Amino acid sequence: MLKTLLIIGGLILLVYVIYAYTKPKKHFENQPSIYDSAFTINDLNGNPIDLKKFKGKKILFVNVASECGFTPQYTDLQKLHETYPDQVTVIGLPCNQFGKQEPGTPEEIHEFCSVNFGVTFLMTEKIEVKGDNQHPLYQWLTDEKKNGLKNSSVKWNFQKYLLDENGRLIDVYYSITKPLSDSITQHFKKV
Repeated sequence: MLKTLLIIGGLILLVYVIYAYTKPKKHFENQPSIYDSAFTINDLNGNPIDLKKFKGKKILFVNVASECGFTPQYTDLQKLHETYPDQVTVIGLPCNQFGKQEPGTPEEIHEFCSVNFGVTFLMTEKIEVKGDNQHPLYQWLTDEKKNGLKNSSVKWNFQKYLLDENGRLIDVYYSITKPLSDSITQHFKKV
């Protein structure tokens, strides 16, 4: 009896492994584009941002906070912005949902980022990236049914979402992934 159960269990495991490695891969070219979505987001000054103007460049969305242990990543985000200006648009999205580490007003956030880190990349209004008031942009970024690639949840400040030149999700990088890590920069051509 035990031998029969082990054989059946082994066969089930084998079928699962074969399925996992042979199931059809998602066709990247058929993924939905963020440019097909009808939502708006404003910059730090309250002006609407037209995301379509970034078509043809990758976009790196990063939820940011001024009082976080990952806040020094602003330096590398700025360097990424300066190193690949024709290839990627870095967009920082202030969020106060993780440890209340972004309590500032738009003016305070702007001053903190520019004075301490020389930030010149685009910063948006403060938004929520999870929960009942999750911004529609993050509803798209975190929902496989909308982005066509994968589900994710925002775990902490400085989580990164990289989109391709056509507004399709490439991947999600958690806070510990530095902006200049190979896993991100491999998507850019050396300048």
